[in-house]
This record gives sequence, C-alpha cells and structure tokens, in this order.
Amino acid sequence: MFPTLKSKIAVTAGALAAVLLLAGCASFNPLGGSGMMNSSTRYYSPKLRCPVPNNLPGQLVTVALGDMGMSQMMGGVAPRNVRMRLVVLPSKVSAGEVSIAVSNLGWRTHELVVLPLGEGEVAGGRVPNSEGEIDETGSLGEASNTCGEGSGEGIKAGATSWVSLTLKLGRYEFVCNLPNHYADGMWQEVIVTS
Repeated sequence: MFPTLKSKIAVTAGALAAVLLLAGCASFNPLGGSGMMNSSTRYYSPKLRCPVPNNLPGQLVTVALGDMGMSQMMGGVAPRNVRMRLVVLPSKVSAGEVSIAVSNLGWRTHELVVLPLGEGEVAGGRVPNSEGEIDETGSLGEASNTCGEGSGEGIKAGATSWVSLTLKLGRYEFVCNLPNHYADGMWQEVIVTS
C-alpha cells in the first residue's frame, strides 16, 4: 500500500522530534494534544534550563505545565483542553510528605497552586473573578519561583520550580492561577489515599 499524506507527515514530524531531542535543542513534553491540521503531536519547548533537585523529600509528584503559544497567530483559538495544559503524575498519592516538581514546558509564564477540594466541590468547577483568577483561600502552597523552591513571580518558559507539602487524606486541585489559565483548562484533581 502507498503511504498516505497524513502518515508521511506523522513520520516526518517524529523524525524531526527525534533529531531535536538528540541534538539537545528540545525536551520531550508529556503534554499531548492536536497539532496543526488535526495531526496528533506532542508539545515541545526549549530544553529546561534548571533542574529540580534530585533529593527532594517524600513521594515525588511531577507536574508539566504547557500551552499552545502559537494558537492566536494561527488565526484561531484552539479548544480549551489543547490550548492550556496541566498534567500531574501520579494523580493518586499516599498521605504524608509529598514533593511536587513542576516544569513549565510552554511558552507563557505559569505557576502551580495546591487547593483542597471540599465536600461536593469538583475539579475545574471554581468560578474565576473579573481578573480571571480563582480564590486561593485555603491554599496549601505553591511552586511559582523560577528555578527555585516555593512561591515567586511565576515559572518562566523552560524553567522549573518545586514545593514540599504534607498532604492529608482527601481530594485536591492542582491549578495554574494566572489570569485566565484556570478557565483555559489548567487544573487537575489529585487524590490522596491512606
């Protein structure tokens, strides 16, 4: 059988990604989504410029933050769940000390805020205010310090941040609370078990 145009594009994109990875020009990004012309692709960004320490205490949770920086330039708006992404792995952890390592693999500045979910609350259900931010009352902490621990002015593109917290049994929402990022899909529920 003859290869289709779509399969040729996919093979070419995969080969280009492999070359960039081997050359150290880009880093793999676990954020999936649809690329140009509805082809399946993964997001890539410049190589991370600062590593997360490898001796963080407790269970390690990794968070990837990303966005489709070119969506406005392409003449349209990508679907909400493609334009902005926040992916937490694993999304279930045991109660106790947890270190959250955050990588900004997008083009915009992002942050990570940890909020408890109360009885009856659902992840993604908070209502942003007129500035496009949600209420952070009850926050357990955040990672928003470019190349450092804890809170700061936001994690710049291609940088990391981290925070260590003690999480009790329950449900939590990990969010990016910069203006309009939550409404654009940057949230994920995390369950803490015994």
